[in-house]
Amino acid sequence: MAVLHAWRTARVTPLSELHAPPRMTAVLVRLAVQVVLVASLWNGLYAHTGITAGMSREQAVTYAVLAVLALRLRELDQGTGRDAVQQHMHFGTIVYWYLRPLSPQRYHVLRALGEQIYGFAWALGGYLVCLAFGVVEPPTSAATAGVFALSLVLGQWVLYYVMLLIDQLCFWTLRNGAALLILLFAQKLLAGMYAPLWFFPDWFITLSGFLPFQATLSVPLSIYVGRTELPDAGVQLLIQAAWIVVLALFTRWVWRRAARRVVSQGG
Repeated sequence: MAVLHAWRTARVTPLSELHAPPRMTAVLVRLAVQVVLVASLWNGLYAHTGITAGMSREQAVTYAVLAVLALRLRELDQGTGRDAVQQHMHFGTIVYWYLRPLSPQRYHVLRALGEQIYGFAWALGGYLVCLAFGVVEPPTSAATAGVFALSLVLGQWVLYYVMLLIDQLCFWTLRNGAALLILLFAQKLLAGMYAPLWFFPDWFITLSGFLPFQATLSVPLSIYVGRTELPDAGVQLLIQAAWIVVLALFTRWVWRRAARRVVSQGG
């Protein structure tokens, strides 16, 4: 019974897309356009150069395309299914999170897990197509692929807690639209989504080292393209694990405080 409830919770957001074929078509078209444009951009930037910032054209294109595919891991629209925390806070339905037999913490985790599994299917499909057409380079070895996979899982775990903090902010602000936009931009920039971090100034790289964002994306992709060698990858994995522990403890504390501030507004 518990497994059944977990499954029903995990599929909440994916079902909103699966039951709307036009939305899935739009996602497919957008993903294809993004991959083509990003690959064309980096191929153009490297048209008259060999190595830039210690990175070859093949590495840069592979990094950029994988970054685009990684967006699908957590880019589902909760708002369409009316299941965004901001919507629940505005309409007062957040109170039902505390009346169910399932705790709010567990519900949030299961929902995010379902989103990531669904998003992973999109990302994996896109990766296999790009690999078949030579858009991205394969990993240099099986060991590299294994370490990359582990780092990617840890990175998505870190990202979950970062996004959870923004959701929890709603308990104090009721609306978090502006904060979410700021966070998404900062997360993509500091995580190396727009460009690999080693293209930025030293002070920027140092600053990002004190924040969890680069652990979400830059670390696993750097391992995949060979920018981070396997002997050095262990340290990066430990840093990712440390961020998971810190953020898990902090968000757990915030959950307890948030429960005291449940407000029914609207309805």
